[in-house]
Amino acid sequence: MSSPSKRPHPASSQTTAAIIESAMSAMTSATSPALFDVTIICTTDDYQAAYWMDRLSKGICKNSNATNADGGAVCYPMVLAVSEDWSSPSGAGNGLGTLYAFQKACRIAKEKYNVDLASELKGGKVSAALYHTAGKGTRLAPLPASENNNKPGVKLPVCHKLTDGTYEPITVLEAVVRQTGIYAASRSGRLSVFWGDQIFVPTQPFVYTPTHHVDIMCTLEEEPPTEKVWKDKGLEKYGVIAVSGEGGDAAQVEKVDHGTAMRMLKNLGDISRVGPSLGSFSVSAKILEALCEEFKAELEAKDGKLDTDPHFWMPLTLPQDEYISLMSQKGVEDDESRSHHMRMTKMKDAFLAANSELGLFGAVDVGSNACWWDYGLLKLYIANNLKLSEDGPDADLLRRFFGVTSRNMNSEVSGVTVDGSASVSSCKAKSGSVGAHAVMAAVEAEEIQIGENAIVVNCVAKKIVAGKGAVLYNLVSESEEGITAEDGDVIVSVTDAEGSSMLLKSKIDICGGKAWKQVLDGNQMSFEDVNKQNRNADVSTIEKKRKELFKKASSSFGL
Repeated sequence: MSSPSKRPHPASSQTTAAIIESAMSAMTSATSPALFDVTIICTTDDYQAAYWMDRLSKGICKNSNATNADGGAVCYPMVLAVSEDWSSPSGAGNGLGTLYAFQKACRIAKEKYNVDLASELKGGKVSAALYHTAGKGTRLAPLPASENNNKPGVKLPVCHKLTDGTYEPITVLEAVVRQTGIYAASRSGRLSVFWGDQIFVPTQPFVYTPTHHVDIMCTLEEEPPTEKVWKDKGLEKYGVIAVSGEGGDAAQVEKVDHGTAMRMLKNLGDISRVGPSLGSFSVSAKILEALCEEFKAELEAKDGKLDTDPHFWMPLTLPQDEYISLMSQKGVEDDESRSHHMRMTKMKDAFLAANSELGLFGAVDVGSNACWWDYGLLKLYIANNLKLSEDGPDADLLRRFFGVTSRNMNSEVSGVTVDGSASVSSCKAKSGSVGAHAVMAAVEAEEIQIGENAIVVNCVAKKIVAGKGAVLYNLVSESEEGITAEDGDVIVSVTDAEGSSMLLKSKIDICGGKAWKQVLDGNQMSFEDVNKQNRNADVSTIEKKRKELFKKASSSFGL
């Protein structure tokens, strides 16, 4: 789902205010952060998997207790990172991809920790979360290219403290893992699945007792689902979750008008509330096991592509004719949809006959007024990072989430004129100026001239000049002239394992997805070509090299 267009007042009622306060306290606790027992990261390749296993295990998922009360080793929190080595370059889809990643994670848990993860989950002893991060990140280009295709490693312009006492920018994935951990306490015996580029603060209770084998996150509207509400909320643009008035059973439809939705959902009976799906979901260990068994052949062959919404949830919750009709709008042949619906229905009937203690499919409402920050598109990366320098309740919550207690933190910029609205995190500079609502993190230079609404992250040079609205990222220069960006420029550096770098440029109003195959002005290669060049890059080695180059340049300027 795209980021909602409206921005709420986060504390519009006392109940909402209490929920937000509770969520923020759990997300930002320094002594007992809310975390899942098991964190599974699904990445593009093995180098990225090794990177995240190491970074998260030493960072926000660090196991601070070496032994338990009996003197045995404590495995949790446990980080298991896997690559999606599927047969097709287009991947497994997030349905089969979830099942495949979980099975790979189970094998790693057994090999590395001698833990039977599936058994622990089925016994209700642990909570587990899986984060999907694989993909090219075309709409965020060129930032993922600067991380050598390690899309979840894209840095945000605010620094957090590491275990060695130093500071560095937090990554998108680290922020997501920190935020989503608030659901861990309610989900023992379940696998939660999240996307790796969105964070939110719920305005509905996040501590709950699951009532269904599958529950999906959504933002339910307060009003009954009339045709007017459907149109006013633009629900025809989304995958929509509908919840019945009795029992809370739910079903999903996708991008249909009100009349079509009501016809498709008639089996639910009295529909009390509807709202856009967020895509994130959790499943009980029992239905996870059933899905893995149902798709055993595909998983073993690493063949096929199935997504959760059209291939799992909709055939499980919609009548056959309605499912066929909906899939025909996607260009799927009726016979193919009929056959798949029959397959899922057979699985569902057998499963519920043996596991009737919970309903099949339900909803978890995060609140129609939930605060929502999406970093999956360049324009949203810019807009949501600039909130660090803005005023208002939404911006206040964002700063609190990231631990920003001052507009100027851990920085040495006494000789720089910094606008009172700018956000400066772990920066060093001797002279210059920082304009209104500019946002900087991990920037070191003798002189800086940072324009209004500019974003500069992890850059070092003798002189850095950023025009209005410019984005500078991962740049290292030892030249006399330093780094210069005009208004609206986006400039990143792509470094290889030997330490060689090239600049990759764009503009803040260019969509990387649309320009993916183009060679933009000032570039030697298209974003697509750089992505291909970056494939299977050793991101851990490159990050180490990048830090060495940064430190060398900074030292040469006496910083």
